Amino acid sequence: MAQEFLGSGMKFPPQINPATGRFEVAKGETSVKESLYIILMTQKSERWIRPDFGSSLMNYTFMDTSTTMLNLMAREIAGDLMKQEPRLADVNVKIDAKSKQGCLIIYIDYLIRETNVRDNLVFPFYLDTTWEEPEETEKEIYIEEE
Repeated sequence: MAQEFLGSGMKFPPQINPATGRFEVAKGETSVKESLYIILMTQKSERWIRPDFGSSLMNYTFMDTSTTMLNLMAREIAGDLMKQEPRLADVNVKIDAKSKQGCLIIYIDYLIRETNVRDNLVFPFYLDTTWEEPEETEKEIYIEEE
C-alpha cells in the first residue's frame, strides 16, 4: 500500500536503460526526493499551465545573507514544499551561510507520511554565479614605451 501511495515516475534527470531502451523509473522514497529537487529548481510561473508550481528560490539570488533573510528564505522553502508535495509531513529547513562564500547549503529534513520514514536533502544554492576564487599568482604589467 505504501509503495502505491508514494508512486513511481520517470527518473530525474531523465535516463534511458541501455539494456531495455526504456526510461528509468524512480520509485518510493527516491521519487519523493526527486520531486523535491524539481520543485526547488522550478521558478514559480515558469510552467505556464501551472504557474503556482515551483519555488521562489531564485528570487533570493544576490540577496543579503542576514539572519532575517535566511529565516525568511527557509520558511518560504518549507511552505512551498509542504504545499506542493502531499506525501510530506514535518518539513524542517536549515540554511548554512558560513560553509562557502557565494553559496548557501540548504538542509531539508522531512517525514514521508505513508511510510513514516525520515529523510533529508542537501541542496546547494549559489547566490552569485559570477563569483570566482581569487587567483594566487602575480600578474605582470607590460608598458610599451614609444
